[in-house]
Amino acid sequence: MTNRHIIIPARYNSSRLHGKLMLDLEGKPVIAHTIEVAKKLASSVHVATDHEEILECALEHGANAIMTSDKHQSGTDRLAEAVAKLSLPKQDLVINLQGDEPLISPRLLTQAADLLERYPEAGIATLKQPILNAEELMNPNIVKIAMGENSSVIYFSRAPIPYNRDEMSSSISSMPSGEYYRHIGLYVYRVETLLNISEMKEHHLEATEKLEQLRPLANGVRIVAEDALEVPHHGIDTEEDLFRLRKKLQF
Repeated sequence: MTNRHIIIPARYNSSRLHGKLMLDLEGKPVIAHTIEVAKKLASSVHVATDHEEILECALEHGANAIMTSDKHQSGTDRLAEAVAKLSLPKQDLVINLQGDEPLISPRLLTQAADLLERYPEAGIATLKQPILNAEELMNPNIVKIAMGENSSVIYFSRAPIPYNRDEMSSSISSMPSGEYYRHIGLYVYRVETLLNISEMKEHHLEATEKLEQLRPLANGVRIVAEDALEVPHHGIDTEEDLFRLRKKLQF
């Protein structure tokens, strides 16, 4: 089995919930809970951050900590800098674990890594789940995936894809026939792919959709996806998310 490393990109500033990774969750910072999940899955756990407080917290909770630039526009770019500093072998796998997902299932991380192992010609693996109602399908905040053969991703979009010409309109109230999937933003990369992505210029599709995964896809990187084995927990983006998570952990 190829070596697997978990890297947690941990930017301090968040547009919707400032400093969320260091907010208290059951007596520990959010990022500390995420590190605990990662350590259940891999011995090689790294936190790539731009802030001294997160760096110290990561070290205190048993992760390797890497200081990265505060200029990165995406978590992928932060991962690439961390990978370069670690000098990881090009064929090793990097599991991208978001710092604000302390309840992520290790089973899903393993599933995505196993998927990439099965497709040696692919550079990235991710997960998806079926869309079952029209409200989700038409919601631009839910990213959709169009799939091809052999688990290959054809496109990611905020629009409802594929578009059913005979059944769809801008105000559909019921699901059209066909298969529709939402993207689960969990990624596993080959080290070589990550390093290559960091050298790619922003693609116009990425800029239009505001989806960074379109950069490698538009540049010919094969991305594979399959249905998640379980429904993932939502990450922490707002005060309401944090409140719900605190309530959940009390039971």
